[in-house]
Amino acid sequence: MNRELYIGVMSGTSMDGVDTALVAIEGEHIELLAQDDFPMPAALKQQLLEICLGQQTSLVEIGRLDHLLGHLFADAVNALLAKSGYVSSQIRAIGNHGQTVFHQPTGETPFTMQLGDANIIAAKTGIDTVADFRRKDMALGGQGAPLVPAFHKTIFHATDSSVVVLNIGGIANISVLRPDAPVLGYDTGPGNMLMDAWCYQHTGEKFDRDAAFARQGEMDQALLAKLMQEPYFAMPAPKSTGRELFNLPWLAQHLAEMAVSAVDVQRTLCEFTAVTIADEVRRYQAGPSPELLVCGGGAHNPLLMERLAQLLTDWQVAPTSAKGVDQDYMEAMAFAWLAQRRLHHLPSNAPEVTGASQPASLGVVYYSQ
Repeated sequence: MNRELYIGVMSGTSMDGVDTALVAIEGEHIELLAQDDFPMPAALKQQLLEICLGQQTSLVEIGRLDHLLGHLFADAVNALLAKSGYVSSQIRAIGNHGQTVFHQPTGETPFTMQLGDANIIAAKTGIDTVADFRRKDMALGGQGAPLVPAFHKTIFHATDSSVVVLNIGGIANISVLRPDAPVLGYDTGPGNMLMDAWCYQHTGEKFDRDAAFARQGEMDQALLAKLMQEPYFAMPAPKSTGRELFNLPWLAQHLAEMAVSAVDVQRTLCEFTAVTIADEVRRYQAGPSPELLVCGGGAHNPLLMERLAQLLTDWQVAPTSAKGVDQDYMEAMAFAWLAQRRLHHLPSNAPEVTGASQPASLGVVYYSQ
């Protein structure tokens, strides 16, 4: 397969910005050539959060946000091109995840909704755009998530020991690569989402930089025990979750009638994320030197990384950057790869991960001309 250039665009549940990654793909070789983090306007983020938390909205508001996000994602791509020195004619396609505003993978009417008009992206960048990656998998009976494990399987390989790739965005998810076994993957529960929301509510900071806020507190065992009772953790995989479940109102219910200081809550939320991740990772220990490779914003939280290492003493815990794959742009790279798979009509889901009835080439192509 010839060498082609793709751009992946990712805006995750944390909504802390738009990650863009320009990659070269040749066969199974994937090289990151350029990357950028494009800011999301605070007013737009707040409007999106209101919808995600179940506040009433309208078709007019959904359409307006879809339009604004289309321009935002296009501007992010054009900024990456300007920064990198590449031009649109050199790029085969954009893979755009869109901004998830609701994800309901179970029940009578499973659906997922990502906003960001891909027609605007294609027109404004002059580059064919692939979007709407999740709904084909859901139409085939899958969860539509997580989609990144198939990419992880391509770039990381288990030898004689397990390799678990952990992405800690707003939600934490794992990809499990074991010798002579199918890839597995699912959402373990909260990643940064609750920590970020609590930190912002009490300090005005978007996230707990260097875990400074959490380190002022002590872990509250009673609160942790209550949080761990959430039924999601007992559900078997495949499973996925999001802001629809883990949010500040959910936390407030657990804090009701408890007297816990703000710093102790922050410390406990960090422990909650670490424990729920470690409980799942332990299930897949195999071989003499299992590895946990961490990417996403949570890889920058020193307290969280410390606790993962302490809870998983038999594992080598390190950021994916230690393996030559940038920990901050893993998901953006994955959506570039998903776009490449779609244009070449290659399967890109992992049915053993999502629960889909069959492999499928995911995404819809929006042509620039």
